[in-house]
Amino acid sequence: MLLTVAGTLLCAGAGGAQTLVRFPATQPFATHAVQLRAELHRPPGTGPFPAVLLMHGCAGWQPAVLDALRGHAHFFRESGFVVLNLDSFSPRGISGPAVCMQEAALRQALWYRTFDAFDALRYLRALAFVSADDVFLVGQSNGGTVALRAASVALPGGASGFKAVVAYYPWCGELDVPGVMLRSPLLVFAAGQDGWVSAAQCLRVRVTGAPLSVHVYPGALHSFDLDIPPQLYLGRWVGGNHAATDDSRLRMRDFFRRHLTHASGPTVTPRGSTPGAAPARRRAANTPACRARTLPPAAPDRGCDPLGRPGAMAARGSE
Repeated sequence: MLLTVAGTLLCAGAGGAQTLVRFPATQPFATHAVQLRAELHRPPGTGPFPAVLLMHGCAGWQPAVLDALRGHAHFFRESGFVVLNLDSFSPRGISGPAVCMQEAALRQALWYRTFDAFDALRYLRALAFVSADDVFLVGQSNGGTVALRAASVALPGGASGFKAVVAYYPWCGELDVPGVMLRSPLLVFAAGQDGWVSAAQCLRVRVTGAPLSVHVYPGALHSFDLDIPPQLYLGRWVGGNHAATDDSRLRMRDFFRRHLTHASGPTVTPRGSTPGAAPARRRAANTPACRARTLPPAAPDRGCDPLGRPGAMAARGSE
């Protein structure tokens, strides 16, 4: 059922009410001003609530991607978080795999989408029912690489950014260069069988500043939080892994709760049942073991990007 109220679109469904909202983007696209759009999910009550920003990968809001993001949104909403699921591409007239197929487009997307992230942060902080000091960021793939950049960017005047950041299967070459300082605590979920980006590169990253943790799901493919069977996408394997998805959701919720301004409530052990979890889903036959590595701040070293160029800031493979 669709209802139009005060210029916004309210969608009623199994996952609860969500509002389609719009707000201006700082960066124009092809000289045109952009009005970003997003789905706003709000838990019951008056708040103020912590909030999570979700950012898609290079394929945008394709059906399987949007379904996965809405699954994350439902999980967080039921856990007491406001969620803003941001669409960076449709307002710019971009659809399908166009960005994924071109390195120049990927580079450009990383640039303007980093501005999008902070535009969304300002939007969320202006909402009366959001705790302005407790806004978090989650990105998938290209959105995950944007999350890495957002975690390390220094804002003018020493302004605070996201309280903590989670990146799903990002291109860690964004951080695998000398001199990177994290401004926000960062948790990376990497796929051990990822043919798009390197989990090993994520494990060898060294940063200064805020802490970095990397969790590798050894049997998982790129896009493991999508509910899709293993398949080739633009010549590389992607595929869902329900066990890794469920485990990662519990881990990132606990991660965010630990970084709340006034942290409260018990943490939840990954793979356990928990109140407020997302609807039951089919579990993969083989539950992957999680290999975690918490990296204290250390001197950075130089690595190679997915194209094998030492220290280069290429975006290919950063879906």
